[in-house]
Amino acid sequence: MSGMHARGRVPAHARIADAPPVPDFPAPAAPAYDPTYAPDITPPATSRMDKTAGTGKSGQGPKVENSKRPKVDLATEITASLVVFLVALPLCIGVAVASGVPAELGIISGVIGGLVVGAARGSTLQVSGPAAGLAALVAETVLEYGVAMLGVIVLGSGILQIVLGLVRLGRIFQAISLAVVQGMLAGIGLPLMFSQLYPMSDSKAPGTPIENMAGLPGLIADTFANPQALIAAGLGVVTIVLSFLWKKMPGPVKKIPAALVAVGIGIGVASLPGVDVKTLQVGNLLASVDVPGPTEFAGLADVGIITAILTFTVIASAESLFTAAAVDRMHSGPRTRYNPELIAQGAGNTVAGLLGALPITAVVARSSANVQAGAKTRLSRTLHGLWLLAFALLLPQVLALIPIAVLAGVLVHSGWKLFAPEEFPKMWRQDRGEFAVMTLTTLVIVATALLEGVLFGLAAGIVLAALRMSQTVIKQHLEEDTAKVVMAGNATFLRLPQLIEALEAAAEAGKPRIRLDLTGVTHLDHACRNQVEEFVAQQRGFGLRVELLMPGPAKPVGTASPVAYSADEWDRPAGTGLPRRPYASTGAGPTQGPGPTAEWFYLDTRPMPEEYASR
Repeated sequence: MSGMHARGRVPAHARIADAPPVPDFPAPAAPAYDPTYAPDITPPATSRMDKTAGTGKSGQGPKVENSKRPKVDLATEITASLVVFLVALPLCIGVAVASGVPAELGIISGVIGGLVVGAARGSTLQVSGPAAGLAALVAETVLEYGVAMLGVIVLGSGILQIVLGLVRLGRIFQAISLAVVQGMLAGIGLPLMFSQLYPMSDSKAPGTPIENMAGLPGLIADTFANPQALIAAGLGVVTIVLSFLWKKMPGPVKKIPAALVAVGIGIGVASLPGVDVKTLQVGNLLASVDVPGPTEFAGLADVGIITAILTFTVIASAESLFTAAAVDRMHSGPRTRYNPELIAQGAGNTVAGLLGALPITAVVARSSANVQAGAKTRLSRTLHGLWLLAFALLLPQVLALIPIAVLAGVLVHSGWKLFAPEEFPKMWRQDRGEFAVMTLTTLVIVATALLEGVLFGLAAGIVLAALRMSQTVIKQHLEEDTAKVVMAGNATFLRLPQLIEALEAAAEAGKPRIRLDLTGVTHLDHACRNQVEEFVAQQRGFGLRVELLMPGPAKPVGTASPVAYSADEWDRPAGTGLPRRPYASTGAGPTQGPGPTAEWFYLDTRPMPEEYASR
């Protein structure tokens, strides 16, 4: 009795005598949860029946509870915006200082991230602004081309992001190996940490990441020799410790951002008599706006500027969309719409470029603070930009009290989180090949630059994927007068040396007959196929008999084509109950075989009849 009968779906007596058995199909599984799915929350405007029946737009099925527009709690949104503002303020200033530009430009980018990107559609809860991940790249760009050219580069990146979003390529940035992404973040975080150890001790970093690492012994010696530098370093260390341990504080105290607590401690210590540490110098916010002019736009003829625009576009877009995927896992609200979000990021960078400010990306620290503060709509992230603008315009003298060492400590902590050393042993346990890609990406970024490292990591990831997809097994053995070569798996050009070695060994065996059995090959690329064809033609030219067994589609019996049997069918002993099934040879052709004299054997790919399969 079939499974269908056993469950009582079809009466046993209803089965027709000669009908094939009814297949026992499993019950349909529940659809898998898709974290990138963004439900349509727009109320239908077509008919009342849709509303009463609980259905949405045509073709989208019934609405679920999570797709309803979240109810706005104004008090919660305002509170969340203040929390994000307190986290964003020191980060905006610290990223600007680390990027080698005036602190005002970091605040301007933070304001744009709130008022422009925050008000746009795309993601609901992720917050944008100047990111620590781009600080090293911005510093390198400013050092090479100057602050004036930064606006043109950011403007070009913003326009390119808008174009990518309009042509719906937002999701293409998700098609990147996770190992490359983690290696990129680690390659950003490691140099950031070493570069900020110098301002944390009121010193100036030597330059490249390698130089910064090599100069650490001298930095430590100079710091201990200078009491004021030692005080600054102490403030930086306290900031780092607070950043790691503050979440373990009991009660509502831990809801206060650790960066804000560190800034308060730093201001208090800097105001003590006898303490002379470097503090932040903030000028007029409006006077810092530097709109690019014709001279700057003329720099677009420079290949280096175009390269910088492409680099900023790829990295800023990837970081924003990776952050969006991470933030979506933190809440149960509407999912990110990647193309609108990419357009929103592009709009923010376009405005930032026009004002000569820093590039904008989504930032994990601010976004997680926004989610944890209970925000449900875009209002909180938009308001945080308003608070940044008001604070910078009305209370700039307060910013001048913040020690630079504290901001550097905040960025050292951010660099450590980007570096994420725990991910390396985790990746080692999960996948050794991906671990190699991740490590190589990090090392190349540290040794050269971000773009070179990412490109190297992508290339390494592609090579790894190609090697794994090209799993080929080649066996060879001798039988009486025949040298046999059997190959199975995916035969690509990456396995060409192995294939050539096996063919040459078969030719050197000195047998009058060579059989090449490729019936187990699931994919044979042009390079391997051409090598096999050339080998067959060459050996036949030497007077050897070469048999080539290839997998191929079967043709119905009874056609006009000549019929051939595979070798194992002819050799099969009688009485086994397994039929010898004929298959038509496709004939020779330029794309099907080495020539009209080729001997082709085709493997039957049809399923075995039930009466034989059950034996």
